Amino acid sequence: MAAAKVLDSWALLCYLEREPGYEKIIDLFERAVESSKPLLMCIVNWGEVYYQVARRFGEQRAQEIEKLIQTLPITLVEANKELTREAARIKATKRMAYADCFAVALARLKKAAIYTGDPEFKAVEKDIRVIWL
Repeated sequence: MAAAKVLDSWALLCYLEREPGYEKIIDLFERAVESSKPLLMCIVNWGEVYYQVARRFGEQRAQEIEKLIQTLPITLVEANKELTREAARIKATKRMAYADCFAVALARLKKAAIYTGDPEFKAVEKDIRVIWL
């Protein structure tokens, strides 16, 4: 059985904006569909994508992107107390944005690899498996 895979906001924005490396995300999506194992994303990181799109392109575009994301093989994971505590523990010891700590916490709790290109994740490479895009 394939291990769970977590996307952070960097990965999803890379795909949405067709930045270098987006082909790897398309491949991830295709493999997720073939295996019937959706990728995981914390709702906090989904919120990062939403606000960044809204800030740069407006609320209407953010709503369009929200609908598009619903069609992708991504399962959004709510930020419950356990996940939030884990993110807070990571933030207390690592120099990372708090939202990124939620992606790391989700990967830790699900024993998953995290897919990103965000250099902040170098801080946790010894703690979780980071797959660089």
